[in-house]
Amino acid sequence: MSASPIIVWFRNDLRLADNPALTAAAQASAERGAPVIPLYILEEETGDPWPLGGAQRWWLHGSLERLATCCARHGSPLLLRRGEPGAVLETLIAETGADCVLWNRRYAPAQTARDAAIKERLKARGIDARSFNASLLAEPWTVKNKSGGPFKVFTPFWRHLWATLDPPLPTRAPAALKAPAPAPASDALESWDLLPTKPDWAAGLRKRWVPGETAARSRLADFLDGPVGVYGTERDRPDHPGTSALSPYLAFGEIGPRQIWHAARHAADARPELAPGVEVFLREIGWREFQHHLLHHAPELPDSPLDRRFADFPWRQDAAGLQAWQRGRTGYPIVDAGMRQLWETGWMHNRVRMIVASFLIKDLLLPWQEGERWFWDTLVDGDLAQNAGNWQWVAGCGTDAAPFFRVFNPVLQGEKFDPQGDYVRRYVPELDRLPPRWIHQPWAAPTEVLRQAGVRLGDDYPRPILDHAVARDRALALYNERKGKAETAD
Repeated sequence: MSASPIIVWFRNDLRLADNPALTAAAQASAERGAPVIPLYILEEETGDPWPLGGAQRWWLHGSLERLATCCARHGSPLLLRRGEPGAVLETLIAETGADCVLWNRRYAPAQTARDAAIKERLKARGIDARSFNASLLAEPWTVKNKSGGPFKVFTPFWRHLWATLDPPLPTRAPAALKAPAPAPASDALESWDLLPTKPDWAAGLRKRWVPGETAARSRLADFLDGPVGVYGTERDRPDHPGTSALSPYLAFGEIGPRQIWHAARHAADARPELAPGVEVFLREIGWREFQHHLLHHAPELPDSPLDRRFADFPWRQDAAGLQAWQRGRTGYPIVDAGMRQLWETGWMHNRVRMIVASFLIKDLLLPWQEGERWFWDTLVDGDLAQNAGNWQWVAGCGTDAAPFFRVFNPVLQGEKFDPQGDYVRRYVPELDRLPPRWIHQPWAAPTEVLRQAGVRLGDDYPRPILDHAVARDRALALYNERKGKAETAD
């Protein structure tokens, strides 16, 4: 009598190497000769408040294509099903006689609640249902401060993690996976309509990215081969390729943080001159851990300000201003370059993310949740904890946030981090011929300079939709008013 199959439920862990659920399945398969069924479910009817955005759906299609190829090469094809996950699993168990379902944990509040309910249902039926950690260096509930509670400030969190963390070495992909016979019926990936067609807005994504585990490992290797050495100084320069650009691969689990951690530490050991850059880079991985730590302990993070003084902040409603920001038509070149980079490539340099977020929140005085939602739909690296935590950080309403009175000046930020204007020229080509002195403030350029550059303000490039100095004063006045009321109430 053949052994009952083992289902490995892939989610945001779309890789074979260092995949704890898959490793456990392969080990059990080797011990008892059980087939392994790799499964991905396009989750529907879950009521998830944060379904995949458009750019994430594009990435998912490419990632599943490559995962399917890898699974087939290892012997067991990837099974695609869609629907409510619990119902899909129960149907597949009935079809195949599977007695074990393994998966790697997710950490968004709606997902953790749903996963717990599914595990309970499966165990009640006598199914071996187990989950593992594939996405974080440390589970959020295991990292505690000296009082035994959660950390609320990043620096002590990171010091604790750096001093105590010893993540297990990454595991290799299984040598082979035994396929079930007969193979269960699978959806065709194309039937899921993950790709945009009318219109097809993904040309820039296709040009910029190659999803998948192989591309993730190649990108990490290229980054650690040299660029990481200057990461500490170059990471804030959007005009230079100074970052790893690993964020979408991490978001979809095509590479895991343990793989990054050990590869980076190995690079620093082998080439000591890289060590300072490696430490700064790993600190950014630590920031990702911190955001997931916050989300676990404050599940309201994506929706509500953690600093309750901002609960009734008098945000403006300005549809025209929001649309100008979304389309990269604010008249501030560094802001517009960032928003156009986002639309074209599904990604934006981290320094510029802070600049555009500050502009939306503190210049336009629009709710940070508007930016959070736009980023979620347009970023290929959408990560609920990261997205929500970073927007609250800029808005000044998180637990360890930049103060609200820190207002980014888009002209000075552009001049400092894009001094020659190369980044702006790449994404705002109508300003391409402006000299560096004026490219971050074209409205201040002499008429003859604009004429020679072929720039017609208000025609082919907008005039600023607001005066930054006036907007800054308005924002600070509102903040000080709210602060005064809060102090009086205290």
